[in-house]
Amino acid sequence: MNAAALRDLPVEQRLHLVEELWDSIAADQGALGLTDAQRQELDKRLDAYELDRDPGRPLDDVLTDIRTLTRYTGSRRLPHRSLA
Repeated sequence: MNAAALRDLPVEQRLHLVEELWDSIAADQGALGLTDAQRQELDKRLDAYELDRDPGRPLDDVLTDIRTLTRYTGSRRLPHRSLA
């Protein structure tokens, strides 16, 4: 399917295709190597965690905030965030 044909699809169908494509990429993460910058950032974050041992927020609190946000914005799904 070419780009012009994709643009002709309804927005909902294009969003579904993007989600499917994103999920397929996420499933194959091992095939993607880290850049030096990504590796350095991960090392920096791990070092910071090892210094303060702050585990972050409890999952239930995070999920409550996400559910509140999605009700407030009317969105059913949050956009994917880049890990880069």
